[in-house]
Amino acid sequence: MACWIEDREIMEQGAIRGVRGMNDVLPPESLAWVAFEELVHHWASRYGYLPVRTPVVEPTALFVRAIGTATDVVEKEMYAFKDALNGEELTLRPEGTAGVVRAAIEHHLVQGGVQRFYYWGPMFRHERPQKGRFRQFHQVGVEALGTEDPALDAELMVMGARLWEDLGLQEVQLEINSLGDLPERAAYREALVNYFERYYEALDEESRRRLRRNPLRILDSKNPAMRELIEGAPRLLDFLGPASRAHFEAVRQFLEDAGVPYRINPYLVRGLDYYNRTVFEWITPMLGSQGTICAGGRYDGLFAQLGGRPTPAAGFALGVERVLTLWEVSGGSAPEVSVDTYVVHWGEESARTALQVGERLRAAGMSTVVHFGGGSLKSQLRRANSCGAKVAVIIGEEELRAQEATIKPLRGQGTQERVGWEQLEERVWEVLLGKKEQQEREESREREERGAAE
Repeated sequence: MACWIEDREIMEQGAIRGVRGMNDVLPPESLAWVAFEELVHHWASRYGYLPVRTPVVEPTALFVRAIGTATDVVEKEMYAFKDALNGEELTLRPEGTAGVVRAAIEHHLVQGGVQRFYYWGPMFRHERPQKGRFRQFHQVGVEALGTEDPALDAELMVMGARLWEDLGLQEVQLEINSLGDLPERAAYREALVNYFERYYEALDEESRRRLRRNPLRILDSKNPAMRELIEGAPRLLDFLGPASRAHFEAVRQFLEDAGVPYRINPYLVRGLDYYNRTVFEWITPMLGSQGTICAGGRYDGLFAQLGGRPTPAAGFALGVERVLTLWEVSGGSAPEVSVDTYVVHWGEESARTALQVGERLRAAGMSTVVHFGGGSLKSQLRRANSCGAKVAVIIGEEELRAQEATIKPLRGQGTQERVGWEQLEERVWEVLLGKKEQQEREESREREERGAAE
């Protein structure tokens, strides 16, 4: 196939559109994303977590081994492909934990105590796009490596509660369960298969498919017709051994001590095979069927599963799109665009000077927009008003000859005046802040300079 298309053919085909389920994030929505990302960085750092960035593309084998061949993610949802250059099997990452564990093994990160990491980025799953579920979606993930202490499991849930409080989210509920260890899950799996086989005719098509390959996933069915049958199934908590039960009880006690309310959901199993012991989800009734906004748990066996030394670990991931939607529903909003100054000008010489003035104002700490595209004074001032600028700095022919600029307050901060170049930054700051605040700002800067000199 040719690697180029003639212009005429492009014209005939029309405009190219984005891939369905992979969405553009545009202003003003993008401002909410930036504000949320900044909040996340501050929140994670308060708990001692350091940022990591892993590749968007990983070897397909990583996810097959980590997530499990009998999961919906591996069977139906991964964007897997063969590298055309070397034939390597690659996959766009469908989740973030496997990549972090792979990096920790490869770079020997788990040494000398607990390691705490967090990440932010796009994930990819090939599924039917709908509200709250996209083919490219974004996650914030938190991973703590190197301890099986139940207090860590509880702290991860406390972290979630802290973030929801910081965002002012409403009606968010924590659900928890324990999957036990592998021998306990194996015994439970057998009991579950025996139970559902007795009611085989009552199973829907999806549950019949899962019965032998991954029977625990039947418990996660969203089919209302399956609910009564599922509620009569054996409960995993009844199969826990002494160690798993003690671990779960300790997690519960830590949550109660921290004042974080929770509900035990015996049908909570998660969709990825690497989980053991503690699993949890934060859910809300305010987003309809896509009510899970955050989920995670413990995955003590994953390091050995991926070829590393056995290392206990736990973590969680939250869906950025869903959290931001809930934030908006709960009354949150994107910060308004704030522009301090807008440089108005006309004439070729003034345009050159305007660029220099814009840089001077930015160097002085002001957000500044320089007008482009010509237009009358009136039209440029309209543009300055529409972008929310507080002050217009006007450079016309008279100002240019006198080496001055006209300062015009746009939000009622004072009267219009002309000032010389050498006074410009100081006078604009006085208009923006008021003389008293500007004086305090100058004194603070002088103290900082003296401190640096000493």
